[in-house]
Amino acid sequence: MISSGGTYRELAERWQSLHGARVRLQRIGCGPSGRTLLRADIGDARRPRVALAAGIHGDEPAGPWALLQLVERAELRPEFCYRLWPCTNPSGFIAQSRANAEGIDVNRTFAGDGSSPEASAIIAANRGMSFTLSIDLHEDCDATGFYCYEYGGAHLGRSVVEALAQQGFPIDPLEATFDVAGPLDDAHCTRERGRVAADAAHEGLVLGGLSYSLALARKGAAHVLTFETPSAAAWETRVAMHAAAVSCALDALLEESGSHRA
Repeated sequence: MISSGGTYRELAERWQSLHGARVRLQRIGCGPSGRTLLRADIGDARRPRVALAAGIHGDEPAGPWALLQLVERAELRPEFCYRLWPCTNPSGFIAQSRANAEGIDVNRTFAGDGSSPEASAIIAANRGMSFTLSIDLHEDCDATGFYCYEYGGAHLGRSVVEALAQQGFPIDPLEATFDVAGPLDDAHCTRERGRVAADAAHEGLVLGGLSYSLALARKGAAHVLTFETPSAAAWETRVAMHAAAVSCALDALLEESGSHRA
């Protein structure tokens, strides 16, 4: 059994309690499955839009609770508006499993119109939207510290890693972990302490399907980050690490936006 902050019902109820003028919450249907996803929108739609998602693997619960914490504490920067998917695989979250109720890894189903109920619902709801930044929150049972994948040619991930290290969070050196974390090799990415800058086109080919982040990297988002925290770490550390990483990424994005205007 995994350690978590609570059940999916508790997570959903706390999001529901936030619904109002500041947090616009909706339930999005997942087609014939009968399942629904929570979607939240925050901020002035005229501002640059950031996509935040978590929980696509149900056995990685720290991300959903970190997103909730950021919103409950009003810690998201007001310079942006936000499209949030608080938990993109509720049936997996409930079962504490990587896959959804049909045994599908949702994070391989974002090609085209989506080949899982969850991916299809997210793609349809996001259609026509563009994002300055997309962040997806994950956990890794093999990691010894925080690390991230970065797409889009920027260095936001590097800024996040440096900021987390300064706050005392462990950073994975991506030596042994990298060999089991995914299908990429050094010919198709660059890696450094805490950060992998990957070739999105090649990664999609070797994965055998498009992940949420890869789909947005190909079309829809200028900058894309996937955050990984070590699932062996203490629960409070993992949630705090994710929350801090999102805040650091927003700080870095704002700084980059300011430098481009200068």
